[in-house]
Amino acid sequence: MRKNRGVTLVLALLASGCVESEPPTGTAFENVTVLDAVGGLRENQRVVVDGDRIVSVSAMADPHTPAAETIDGDGRVLIPGLWDMHVHYLYDAALTDVMPSLFLRYGITSVRDTGGELTGMTALRERLATSDAPAPRLFFSGPLLDGQFVVYDGGDPGRPVLGTSVPTVDVARQRVRDLKAAGADFIKIYELVDPAVFEVLADEARALDLPIAAHVPLMMTADAAGPLADSMEHLRNIELACAANWQELLDVRQNLIREFVEGRGADLRSGLHTLQRLPAVAAYDEARCDVVLDALSQTTQVPTLRLNASGMVRRFDEPDWLPALAMLPDEVQRRWQAQADRQREAAPGTDHTFAEWSLFLTARLKAHDVPIGAGTDTPIGLGIPGYSLHTELELLVESGLTPLEALHAATVQPARFFGLDDEMGQVEVGMRADLVLLDGNPLEDIRNTRRIQGVMTQGRWLP
Repeated sequence: MRKNRGVTLVLALLASGCVESEPPTGTAFENVTVLDAVGGLRENQRVVVDGDRIVSVSAMADPHTPAAETIDGDGRVLIPGLWDMHVHYLYDAALTDVMPSLFLRYGITSVRDTGGELTGMTALRERLATSDAPAPRLFFSGPLLDGQFVVYDGGDPGRPVLGTSVPTVDVARQRVRDLKAAGADFIKIYELVDPAVFEVLADEARALDLPIAAHVPLMMTADAAGPLADSMEHLRNIELACAANWQELLDVRQNLIREFVEGRGADLRSGLHTLQRLPAVAAYDEARCDVVLDALSQTTQVPTLRLNASGMVRRFDEPDWLPALAMLPDEVQRRWQAQADRQREAAPGTDHTFAEWSLFLTARLKAHDVPIGAGTDTPIGLGIPGYSLHTELELLVESGLTPLEALHAATVQPARFFGLDDEMGQVEVGMRADLVLLDGNPLEDIRNTRRIQGVMTQGRWLP
């Protein structure tokens, strides 16, 4: 009888409303069109976020529980947060502190920093993590792992120390271990490393579960170096591997490097590019390049077309460039405006061979199913943080990618580089709550990625 009386009491309380239900939690995006590179386009959806995770994706017509906050999408398009796969936070000290907010303004919720002094990068991550201000997720490599001579040695005005010397295999092993201990998310191998050192850096990184980004070392070809790395940057030095006379060019290059016993790494690297880049492009051999690109089938290519084609595209002449420039510190605005003016004056004599080659090669990458990631090399070459990623997406489409493939390059492929594609890059249950609400469909026009109504970063909504 006592048990029955208890059941009766609970039922009575429920009927009278005396037992309080849990208050609603989370944020619901309602009446949105969901778009990601895996699930495609889904209209009239309701997406609920709680904390840093997506907890529900359903049709608006389906039964649902209320959320603490509701954002009416009004037919707008909800996409995953964008990545910039190639950034240098410490390249220009006048920009470092404003870059996080600029990235978010343009929908970039994750950044892969591909080269910066280690102490500065760890301090930056700590500042971003402890600040109340929202910031993108930051994944960094630490310094560029270069050869006996270092390209980014701080010897040029306006070019900071980004690189460190790795002259031997023993030093290589220790450098990778030190980076792992310091919290680096991956390593970045640069252009003047010896082939034996490159292999040891890659082996040690694999053993420590660190992804590998790399330029093609000047002593190697892309088809030899690429399979040892997880990503390659700028399409640089692929032109040599794709030349009919690639072996001859490589022999010349290797001999010049061996004979270089005194001087600066920046001068060595620049001299070799000047000597061989355009002749290699002119000697392009399709059959040879097919072999090279097939060897890169598992290595993400980050073309940085925004940088490679900057002399041809001249984004600074677009009407939205000056308003974007106005968001940078005054000192940077003055410097960059002067640089843009100089480029305009030099425009009639500008050689666009490498720009055109980069767009052409990106189309060839697609034809060979080579994975492509979106990165900009911001802030190098007038790269406005955030703004430049949308230029990159437009150029990827111009080179032959579909808008959906361009979105894949800026969402799924960067997450895949880190083995995080099971939790980032899609609008699905369980994924991280990094989202961008657009006032236009990128599948209809990739430029609609610029029409941002709001950004959610790590579950925090920024209208």
